[in-house]
This record gives sequence, structure tokens and C-alpha cells, in this order.
Amino acid sequence: MNAPVSVPAAPAGVEFDEPSGTVVLRTDASCYVLRVDRARGTVRHVHWGAPVPTGDAVALPVWSGHDDSFEGRHDAVEEYPVEGGARFGVPALTVRFPDGSSALEPRVEDVRIIDGDHLVVAVRDRSRPLAWELHYRVPAGGDVLERWTELVHTAGPGAEPLHLTRCSSAHWPLPQRPGWRLSCVHGGWSAEHRLERTALPIGETTLTSRRGHTGHHANPWAMLDAGHADEEQGEVWATALATSGSWRLTVQHTAARHAGVAVSEGHEGAETALAPGGRHVTPVSVAAYARGGFGDASRALHTYVRRQVLPHPDELRPVLYNSWEATSFAVDEDNQLALARRAASLGVELFVVDDGWFGARDDDRAGLGDWTPHPRRFPRGLRPLADEVHRLGMSFGVWVEPEMVNADSDLFRAHPDWVLHLPDRTATELRNQLVLDFSRPEVTDWAYGWLRALVADNGVDFLKWDFNRSFTEAGAHTGGPARQVYTEHARGVYRLLDRLRAAFPALRIEACAGGGGRTDLGMLRRTDQVWTSDNTDAVDRLAIQHGFGQVYPAGVMSAWVTDSPNPLTGRSVPLAFRFHSAMAGVLGIGGDLTRWTEPEIEEAARLVAQYKDIRPLVQHGRQDRLLAPGEGPLTAVQYTDAEAGRIAVFVWRATTSFGPDHPPLRLRGLDPTARYRDESTGAVWSGATLLGYGLPVPALPAGDAASALAVLRRTA
Repeated sequence: MNAPVSVPAAPAGVEFDEPSGTVVLRTDASCYVLRVDRARGTVRHVHWGAPVPTGDAVALPVWSGHDDSFEGRHDAVEEYPVEGGARFGVPALTVRFPDGSSALEPRVEDVRIIDGDHLVVAVRDRSRPLAWELHYRVPAGGDVLERWTELVHTAGPGAEPLHLTRCSSAHWPLPQRPGWRLSCVHGGWSAEHRLERTALPIGETTLTSRRGHTGHHANPWAMLDAGHADEEQGEVWATALATSGSWRLTVQHTAARHAGVAVSEGHEGAETALAPGGRHVTPVSVAAYARGGFGDASRALHTYVRRQVLPHPDELRPVLYNSWEATSFAVDEDNQLALARRAASLGVELFVVDDGWFGARDDDRAGLGDWTPHPRRFPRGLRPLADEVHRLGMSFGVWVEPEMVNADSDLFRAHPDWVLHLPDRTATELRNQLVLDFSRPEVTDWAYGWLRALVADNGVDFLKWDFNRSFTEAGAHTGGPARQVYTEHARGVYRLLDRLRAAFPALRIEACAGGGGRTDLGMLRRTDQVWTSDNTDAVDRLAIQHGFGQVYPAGVMSAWVTDSPNPLTGRSVPLAFRFHSAMAGVLGIGGDLTRWTEPEIEEAARLVAQYKDIRPLVQHGRQDRLLAPGEGPLTAVQYTDAEAGRIAVFVWRATTSFGPDHPPLRLRGLDPTARYRDESTGAVWSGATLLGYGLPVPALPAGDAASALAVLRRTA
């Protein structure tokens, strides 16, 4: 494998050579080149990868296919391919005009640069009333590009609407390589984020959600490499989409060995109606090129999330306690107070009351939609509990599921028309609940009203925002396409969250959807952390967290310590292993503390204190995946805070087997000239030794489910 040649660094931003039509977008360590051909009406891709000098970029040729009657000359190399003309690849844009036709003839009208980091290419159809703008932005201080598309129906009043049948945020062309490999995640409820790397076949490979939300079974991102990359070496191209509704990501691999990724909200059949004068703005798609393997690509995305996405990136997420696995629906003021006092003694900073506190919520068959305190369980309301939690030195949070309703609820009896439904179809209940249509302003206005009262009246500091079923019978109530709700519902959620956070700037929110079913950049722009999975088995979580961390940083990855045997899997795991697994993200506790023994309480308090000590490393530091789960007897992850000069290394062994000792763990990202002291053993090592020879594996307890944590500090 040939290593890319280094070239002198050029400033990040956008350069435009008007005579050649060449545009160069530079990040800190990558280069993206496209060429605008006004005569042909095309915007063609030239290069995406290692930096090249501007003079060379101008001279680079644009690849084109065979000039015959069966090939599309620009398939896979147009920046934003449309349906129409001799184009036979995956279109980024398809439209249905009022006469039923769909062919487009693009014409480039303008190229402009805004503030040195934002490129806009204005395009319109040669004769039909549709214009679109391709937006590219180079966010400061990183190696990620942003793209989105804005479309306008240019006809005057009285014209018929256009229907956008596919409207991609971006199409990301990749270079020619002998072959390609696709990395993505798959899974299901309680088995999210299972990483898979497979050879990419010739043709089209589609990852999608048709559920109305991001989904447990897949996630809107993909990484591609030529088949040789690993954690530390090789070129990797990554892309992700900031959407929380249905989505579609299609990877095209041509016989000419080109590849490209079309990234869109919505799935097939989920149309968007565009009225005359109307504008549609797609979600943002982000992409990164890395020369240092999958680890480098992940860190570029982690940095982007922290610097460009999160509302409060400099904050440290608190250690929380959640009552669900202790009390389930049987919450009341007394048992929550008992748990709160126990949690406070451990050093917990945030106490969260889960499902069951409202309406007639004795089980999952009733109460959703009636968001007032359960009259029997909380006869004094929530305020006395919140006040006591605050007195104990903790913040107070509650579980909510604003987008759902039970048929057995006062809300449904008053507004049965508010749910997603088709008048002549039987409504499908999942988990005994129906979905409220958040594409309707009157529904989100209702939700804002009770959420505002809940937060203001009870001193609520934190919401666990859940979403426990997918869409069915999703009809439109606005006269638009029936499936438009698969994307517009999520936009309604965004508007509600933005409104709520504007009213309560100190409010913090965790995104949840029956676990990790709503993990995406769109929700993270409006929330502070994500509930990774309903599966809290500490061994299973290693693989789940490994896949999660491919795109999303540890500082948003909520992870709990729960009881043993685990309530889902029945696996028995020592308390230290459960803590070490959860301490690799945002630590939470979810067990029944009233049943924990005093030695367990003492050990838990010690581990909570240790987590707080290393929390800045885990939540804000650099992450290196030293050993992946399932690829050997050990799993290991390193977190580094270069400014503080500290390193935390977690090591887990799920099962024991006979064999030789494991080789030392070769650490990464250290200064080879520095020296580092193990804070537990006192051993001192040079950075060169830790990088080249490695850190001796910390002593692990005998037996299965063994773990250890080593913390090193730079001394010189």
C-alpha cells in the first residue's frame, strides 16, 4: 500500500479558480476538488483525499466513461447527479412534475463563496420551474466537510406543486480503487451498533430506515476503504447524515471501480411536496477523509460532534441514577426517596424518575398522553420529591415520551385524530401505544404546553426523552403526500426541542428510542447524550459501545451499571466489570440500590469517585480502540487528555481460556520523548516504550468477566 505523499499545508477553506471552474475545499488534513462546467451544466468531481497543491488541482483531469450509447459518461463522478439525460447511476435528485415526467436538465447559474469557508453552486432546470443550490462548508478546526441542498419551486402562484421523490443532502463520489470495503452497523433492539465490514459488491447497496425514526437495525453512516485499512493505517472515507426520521444511504460501486454514496432523508415512496415559491432544505450530511485508518476517521467525527454539533460541548455529563430497573412502573414518592438517598451516598449527581409517574400509568397499557402526576403514587405531585433530590445535592430528572399515546388515555379520547392513522385501516398498536403526529403544529403546541409546565413547576433539570415504537399507517393530514410524515415528524420534534431549550437554557436532555433507536447527529444537535441500548449487560455492551464509537464520541454514550444477574440476559458479572464497562462512556447506575450489600455500596462509591477523576479523559479526550471485542481474548480502549498529560486504559476479558499471556498493549498518541507514571503501581515508562513495546497488561482477576483500569500521568 502506497503512503500518500505530504504536501505543504494550505489554509483550510474554499478556493475557486474561475477560468478552469475548479473549486478546492481544504480541511486541516484533506482536500476535496470539483469542477464546474457551465457549458455542459454539470458539476463534476475531481479528487477527494490527501491534500494536493492548488496548481495541480486545476490541472487534474475529470474521469469520464466510454462515449457510447450504453454508458453514462459521468456516472458516479457528478457531484449531484439528477434523473435525466444519459445518467444511469444512482440519482441524488428525482422529481415528479405535474405532467408525470421526471427528467431534469441542469444548468449552472452561479458559483459563490461565503466567508471563505462556504461554497454555493446555484443550479436550475433549463426550462422547468425548479432551482437548487449545492452547499458545501468547511467547519473550522477539523477534518470534516458539510453538505446540504436547498431546492425552490420557482413558479408563481397558481402553479401545481412539484413532488421531490428523492432529494439527497449530498452525493459523495470516491476515487477509483481496485476494490472497496463497506463498514456499517446493524442489529436490533438491545443489539444495536454491531459493526460489520464487508467487501462492497458491484452494483448498489442500500442502508435504510423505513420506520419513521433512525432505527436500531442500522444507523445513517458508512465508512469505505480499499480493503486494507485497520485502526491505525490506511485511507478511509466516512459519511453520515444528520436526520432522525426515515433515511436512505445508497452506495454505488461501478464496473469501472468508482464508488459514490447518495445520502438522503426519507425512504422510497416518502415524497416531499414543494408548493410554488416553496423552499426545501435537506438535512446536513458530513464526511471525512482519514489517512490513519478507522481510528483516525472516528476521531475526526468525534471532534466534529464536540465542536460543531453538541449544544454544550464543554460540559461534563453527570453521573446519573435511573429508577427503571429498580421499580419499573411501580414508582411512588417513598421508593424514589429511598433510592435517591442511597444514590446520593454513592456520589451520584443526577437522579432520574423513569416511566410510571404520571396519569393512570400502572403498566404500559394506559396513561401515555396524560402528563400529570399519578394521583395515588404522587398525591403531593412531583415537587416534594424534586425538592428532596435537590437538597441531597443532586439534579432532578424525569422520563417522558411526548410523541406517544395510549388508546386508554384522556388525550386519545379527546383527540383520536392526532395519531398517525389512515381512516379505513386498522390502527396497529405496538407496545400498546400509537404515535402522535408531530408534523402538525397543534400537536407540538400541546406538547410544549405540558412540557413547559412540567419543567417550570417541578424544578426539572433533565429529561429522558423516549420513543418506543416505529410508524405504521402513517397518513398525512395536511393534503400532502401520505408518506411525507416519515420526515416531517422528525422536523416537528426538532422545532419542539429547540423551543423548549430556548425557554429553559439550563435544561439537559437525553435522546432515547427503546435504547439506541434514535442515535444520530440531528438529535445530538438538540440533546446532550444518547441512551445507547436497553441492553445493560456489561459484556454485550462492549460490542455495542465499540460500534457506537465508530462515529459518536464517548461523551454522549450513556451507559449504566445494573444488577447481577442481568435482567435481560441473566448473565452474572462482577460489580467492577459492570462499572468498568459503563465508565467507558457517560456513567450511570440503574440497579436496585436497596438490595445492594454494604460492601457493594462501598465498592460502587469508590468506583464512582474514580470515574469522576478520569471523566475529562473519557468524555472529552482522544479515544483509541486498542483491541476490538470478539477479535481475541481481550478488549481494550485508551482515552488520552494530551493537555492534562493523563491516559486511562480499560481492559476487559469476557471469558477466560488456557493460553499464553497476552502481549503488552501498544498505546497510541503519546509523546515518545515524555515519561509516564502508572498512578497505581508507580511504574514509570517512556512514551517510546509505551508506543513501541507497550504497556504490560494490568493484572486481571481470575475467571470470566475480569477487568482492570490503568491510569498514567505524564511526569516529564
